[in-house]
Amino acid sequence: MTTRDLIARGSRLCGRMIRSEPRLFLVSLGGAGLVVVLSIGSAFAVGAVVADVVAPMLDRGQVDAGLLAGAAAILLGLSALKVVGIFSRRLGAVYLQQSLQARQRKGIVRKYLSLPPAWHRENPTGALLSNASSDVDAAASPAGSLAYAVATVFLLAGALTALFAVDWTLGLVGLVVFPGLVAVFAAYSRRVAPRYRLAQSLRAQVTALAHESFDGALTVKVMGRADHQTARFAGQVGELRHALVAIGRTRAWHDPVIDALPQVGTVAVLVVGAWRCEQGALDLSDLTSAAFLFALMDMPIRAIGWLLGALPRAVAGAERVDRVLAAADDSPPGTAVLGGGPAELHLRQVSVRSLREVSVRIAPGRVVALVGPTGSGKSTVAALAARLLPPESGTVLVDGVDVRELTAAAFAAAVAYVPQVPFVFADSVRANVTLGRPGIDDDAIWRALAVARADDFVRLLPQGLDSGLGERGAALSGGQRQRIALARALAGGPRLLVLDDATSAVDPVVEAAVVAGLRSAPGGPAMLVVATRRPTIALADEVVYLDQGRVAATGAHHELMRSAPGYRELLAAYDRQVAA
Repeated sequence: MTTRDLIARGSRLCGRMIRSEPRLFLVSLGGAGLVVVLSIGSAFAVGAVVADVVAPMLDRGQVDAGLLAGAAAILLGLSALKVVGIFSRRLGAVYLQQSLQARQRKGIVRKYLSLPPAWHRENPTGALLSNASSDVDAAASPAGSLAYAVATVFLLAGALTALFAVDWTLGLVGLVVFPGLVAVFAAYSRRVAPRYRLAQSLRAQVTALAHESFDGALTVKVMGRADHQTARFAGQVGELRHALVAIGRTRAWHDPVIDALPQVGTVAVLVVGAWRCEQGALDLSDLTSAAFLFALMDMPIRAIGWLLGALPRAVAGAERVDRVLAAADDSPPGTAVLGGGPAELHLRQVSVRSLREVSVRIAPGRVVALVGPTGSGKSTVAALAARLLPPESGTVLVDGVDVRELTAAAFAAAVAYVPQVPFVFADSVRANVTLGRPGIDDDAIWRALAVARADDFVRLLPQGLDSGLGERGAALSGGQRQRIALARALAGGPRLLVLDDATSAVDPVVEAAVVAGLRSAPGGPAMLVVATRRPTIALADEVVYLDQGRVAATGAHHELMRSAPGYRELLAAYDRQVAA
């Protein structure tokens, strides 16, 4: 990326910040503008005080206390107003930066939740965390100095105009500083921009590996591979460290040079000014004002340097954030809605992944069990029914409506899905069951818990429904987590319930009781159940036996036991596993 491209992208990014929060920017800019006006005015005030008050007193050898006090009061008044301006500038800048970060983080999370599961499978969680944290921080980093840098452009213009008004030679000295600033930034940006992009990418990789290490900590410890995993992480951290050190080395020469430019200019002004004083072109008041004006340029040049220095990192972070926000869900938005009562599900000639032309129909109020060996496609069928996976061909219908045509709210109200490994939030039982859905009171929660056979152990918790469950439900057993997730699905009153081996961690007797309770509930939902235990399978109205991605047989359990040898052998294997 060339310096011109970087400045162009950085300018567009800064413009987007201003358009996003114009009021906060104006607060900060107003404070900075007040500081600019007062700074230029202070230069002439100081020059006048030195020339008209201090110098005559020194010549007379007599101090006029009243005159000196008046001059001091004027300078103190100007300083007090500058304090107000500095406070407004900094407060506005902080609010601007934090508001931009909050807006982007909310936008990113909203985008994450709207994108299909296929997109999430292609993007590791750690990288997504990095997008919402370090990338957002980087993208908003110029906001802290943006208003000040904009205002200081006017300060520099005013200071240069004032220098030319004092003496044209001093104005030329001031002009020399700016080409130097641009040249330093051009050299800096060429070296540091690619390093910032690399660092942001490596941050995402480190975050992803750290997240994976935390999630897999139990596996790593059990397998005795802590040293191996630590070495993997150390390697990634080492790469990030080298990238950040390379950035630090570049900034090590950039920042001092930026700081030195105003100092060199001040010395040049004093030298040239002294020469002009000898020629009679300047007096003491003019030279004092000019030196003070050039000293005032120190902070503006630094502020512009800070902004320019932040642009490479900001552009790199913004590119990664924009890539997420621009991600598109290829599926068209649905517009259809559904009626009430138990729903009908129909998978018609569906093919996806390893499935080939699978057809399954669940009539309203009926229970269908999916049975098959590992890899036969049971979970894939469940994912299709839950609209987590789009079919490559064929259609998935609920009450005769293609699920792709349903609104997200209509589908969520009609269909509930419970996976084999449920997610439990680090919150109370009540919050986990309701998920903030309106209309689910405590009575409805207890009814759902009772059907899921979870009410007994919830009553034994220290605070009942208000008991915290810990991160990912650490306070519960695997079977208890599954039953809380099942109660969550039931609390919404679904018309179709999809259970992907959702009671596998529960005792077989309890599992059969849960399924029986679901069947016997008045007005209960239609159910698609991925099952591996004979008592649960026997409760189904119909069994769909899958083998190698195809429907090998369908019928009642006792019928398949007679007519499908593969089904009979599979259940015998299930029975041996339970007995063991």
